[in-house]
Amino acid sequence: MLLKFKGHHPQIAPDVFLAPTATVIGDVIVGARANLWFGAVLRGDLNQLRVGARSSVQDNCVLHTNTSAPTVVGDDVIIGHGAVLEGCTIAPGCLIGMNATVLSGAQLGPGCIVAAGAVVREGAIIR
Repeated sequence: MLLKFKGHHPQIAPDVFLAPTATVIGDVIVGARANLWFGAVLRGDLNQLRVGARSSVQDNCVLHTNTSAPTVVGDDVIIGHGAVLEGCTIAPGCLIGMNATVLSGAQLGPGCIVAAGAVVREGAIIR
């Protein structure tokens, strides 16, 4: 489901897989061949949220922003089931494990792996 919020319409590449129960709200940009699975919620309500090409946002993930930071997910990123991302930057080629949480201001460099259930603390920089 694509929803307008505060004058912003989600911008989804035409070849994105959008599961019927995924919800994309507001200032969200999703790149080519990305996939948004069942129950995923992408909220561009307070800032912009970008998901790169060929990235996978799996079942029941929540990606949202805050007033101080957008959420940026690079190309070829896998975000495991149930993960939560808020106001962070994820470089290309990263893997975010199932039920992991990446907090505001965190920055993950290219190819980083976050273990299932892990918490990346606010403002953490991981290369």
